[in-house]
Amino acid sequence: MVYITRALVDVLLDLASDADPDRVTTGVSVTPAGELEGTTELAPEMPVFTDFFLPDPDNALNAVFGVNLTTPARQTQGQFVSHPLRELEVTRRDDLAEVIFVAVPPWKLGDRSFGAFDRRGRRQPLEVVDARPPDQSLTD
Repeated sequence: MVYITRALVDVLLDLASDADPDRVTTGVSVTPAGELEGTTELAPEMPVFTDFFLPDPDNALNAVFGVNLTTPARQTQGQFVSHPLRELEVTRRDDLAEVIFVAVPPWKLGDRSFGAFDRRGRRQPLEVVDARPPDQSLTD
């Protein structure tokens, strides 16, 4: 099971919608459920996808290969990609993460427009949780 917060799904779908007809590729990272508010039903150590890195549209490698080399790989446990003109599936350009979230139009949360996949392209069970990370400031 892959867990992701509703807020992160909303932001990722907004990024995809704003970039349409272009693709968006960005890293996504996890927070242990025990550090989140609203995840009492999950084990405290369960990873929940909560954060993303802003895509860098001026990065030529990202634009050509779908790889964001400006974000250290150890900081992201997953990847988000939008496919404005493709099916809801992982492509050869998308397979550089343990978990790949893929979105296709109409840019809404649903089984036919948003999904989680493993690096081999197999669809994974996905649960969207209404949780949020603790408040942080830029000085933390």
